[in-house]
Amino acid sequence: METKSNKRRLKEWFSAEELHEESKKWFSELKFARDEQKFLNTMVKDYTLDIIDSDMFKSVQPLVQSLNQSEKDLVDLFKRVQLHENQLQIMVDDINQEKMEAAYLDTHNDLSMDVSDYFIRYRHTKNLMFDIISKVIKHRKQKRLLN
Repeated sequence: METKSNKRRLKEWFSAEELHEESKKWFSELKFARDEQKFLNTMVKDYTLDIIDSDMFKSVQPLVQSLNQSEKDLVDLFKRVQLHENQLQIMVDDINQEKMEAAYLDTHNDLSMDVSDYFIRYRHTKNLMFDIISKVIKHRKQKRLLN
């Protein structure tokens, strides 16, 4: 699933506090996604034999690749958000730098779109992965009942 958002250019003026709060929110959400990804990876590892046994390997393999790509994208987003947060000084230094401040706001907007797009893709992959793992667990229970 590929999503591309329109590169909207909002020339709203945000306060430094609002920009900082949004960056902190992104960090929090990205950290939570990182923890979820670790959990999903553990689930896939724990149920690998059951996945192979239930003939779902072909449907899981692209999801695992998508999850791996999400992890790489997450690292990139972390770095970009950190860099963006470090550059917040431009907005609070009491020096009138209109071009740099406008560029910072453009970057903030782009980053906001990228974070949003990332979570759309990630949540889709995560939901599919949970559906498959649920099926595998049900299949495992059925198999156990038959034995």
